[in-house]
Amino acid sequence: MTTAINEDRLHAFVGKMLGDLGGGMSVPTVRLGFRLGLFDALGEAPATASELAARAGGLHERYVREWALAQAANGYVDHDPSTDRFSLSGEQAMVFVHRDSPVYLAGAFELIAAMIEAEAKVEQCFRRGTGVRWGDHAGCLFCATGAFFRPGYVNNIVPNWIPALDGVEARLHAGAAVADVGCGVGFSTLLMADAYPESRFVGFDFHGPSIDEARRHAAEHGYGDRVRFEVAAAKEIAETGFDLVTMYDCLHDMGDPRGCAMHMRRILAPDGVWMIVEPIAGDAPADNMNPVGRLYYNASTMICVPTSLDQEVGAALGAQAGEAQLSQVIRDGGFAAVRRATEGPFNMILEAR
Repeated sequence: MTTAINEDRLHAFVGKMLGDLGGGMSVPTVRLGFRLGLFDALGEAPATASELAARAGGLHERYVREWALAQAANGYVDHDPSTDRFSLSGEQAMVFVHRDSPVYLAGAFELIAAMIEAEAKVEQCFRRGTGVRWGDHAGCLFCATGAFFRPGYVNNIVPNWIPALDGVEARLHAGAAVADVGCGVGFSTLLMADAYPESRFVGFDFHGPSIDEARRHAAEHGYGDRVRFEVAAAKEIAETGFDLVTMYDCLHDMGDPRGCAMHMRRILAPDGVWMIVEPIAGDAPADNMNPVGRLYYNASTMICVPTSLDQEVGAALGAQAGEAQLSQVIRDGGFAAVRRATEGPFNMILEAR
């Protein structure tokens, strides 16, 4: 059967595809801009290609000019044709220069590159129904993931998320025992430790190289015995009596999230609180057909689902599980009360007791 083609819709769809392809082709040039310091150098002041090449440490001017024109075509930098100078607006600098900005996106481009690197492995998972072990996805997926989440954590964990939990911030100021489960390279753990010096923190992760990196960060900043990092799967943590357990963007990646929830209840003190930070999502797929859902569904296909299916049970909740499904998983673990404490454009924060 032949389907009639609506020319206007076709042109609109091709236009969308050109935009998407342009964005995909920008990934390697943007990564070069971060690694070579070109965005930082341009953030200092407007520059011609020659001036920018010199400012970035003596790079080859012809390459720098083509790179800068590519970024201007991307809309990532500005170009003044009358002076042939390139510049960054304040808004562009928030994305490409200021590392503590909530929208600094260097890690996002690294994450995309890691997804592409792991493409062949995930293709085999489609054929076999298998998974990909977290440390085996790509060269440094765990580094890219840490860098991707760090800006959001810097701007939200202490200012917004913990204060939204009932009575928790006061306990942390007084001195509490905290387990950060699935801590990765430790950004979340150390941010909390900086804010609450009277409390003690243990970061747990099943990925040894991530824990090695977390320990290195902790040693560099001199936390002493107030902060430590241990290699352990969530269901194998032997320590108990924690006043607060945190999980940042990892429950949906676990093979057995219900079993994990049961174990979190065991390791909490009787009046303890479990804070679960998860990607923002509606409960129905139709609710997630938006730019954020697009990012999360693609990342989930390449990272979250393969990671879960590599583990026991292989629940594969995915990054867009939604509050209803996540809350049921938590209640199945023995928690009586689950509520959405707060939310942001990229995350929902659940509190379980």
